[in-house]
Amino acid sequence: MNNQNLLILEPTTHRGIVLLSARELDKMRRVGQLAANLLKHLESMVQPGVSTQMLNDEAERWTQANGAISAQLGYAPPGHPPFPRSICTSVNEVVCHGIPNPKQILKDGDIINIDVTPILDGYHGDTSKTFLVGNPSASARKLVEVTQECMMRGIAEIKPGARVGDIGAAIQEYAEANGFSVVREMVGHGVGRQFHTEPQIPHYGKRGSGLKLRPGMVFTVEPMLNEGTREIKFLSDLWTVITKDKKLSAQFEHTVAVTEKGVEILTLP
Repeated sequence: MNNQNLLILEPTTHRGIVLLSARELDKMRRVGQLAANLLKHLESMVQPGVSTQMLNDEAERWTQANGAISAQLGYAPPGHPPFPRSICTSVNEVVCHGIPNPKQILKDGDIINIDVTPILDGYHGDTSKTFLVGNPSASARKLVEVTQECMMRGIAEIKPGARVGDIGAAIQEYAEANGFSVVREMVGHGVGRQFHTEPQIPHYGKRGSGLKLRPGMVFTVEPMLNEGTREIKFLSDLWTVITKDKKLSAQFEHTVAVTEKGVEILTLP
């Protein structure tokens, strides 16, 4: 899909939601591709014996070398201290916002979600992927595969006139049919010049409910699936979120744009 599919020539707002212009979408494509390429660059490092701090340091080096900066580093929304690293590394039972640590060494059988958000020319590219470390169990592999499929099924629902609830329903239906639970406290979000904006995109819901989608909306779809209960808890660092039962969690994330004809994934390598 290309700019000609979009009728918006200048940024506008609708119910507090920014509808991006064709020029802004070009910027989002560039930073989205940069984010995707960063994940692809880090993939070869995801091996037993590598620390999450090493992943962070290489991400920071690569991001700067490509003329961008990290949105995560120093990010401090209300109620949280500044995030101390440039990426999030969420291993095994960590649902999201894991903080890279030189003492956290990946081992055979782990799963790890790496979440990156570079800023390029004032725009944010937000994406994440759960990687397999060595040879995880069959159940861990299934969790990761189903989570990725849930994201893609949610994205497939996106088109003008569809509802936010359609996205969540598609994700929830497939996750629960495969025996997994969907985290409800963490949602997708609008993204562009700002890191987190409206609309919120829950990963569960009822078809035909919620906000109607319009061309120019840009947001993330980022389901988090748990192997056990959907219940979570925050650690004392006020960032790291883990499963309450300490079972595995996986996440995938793309930034997408609603177009006149459907949807465009902006975070592809």
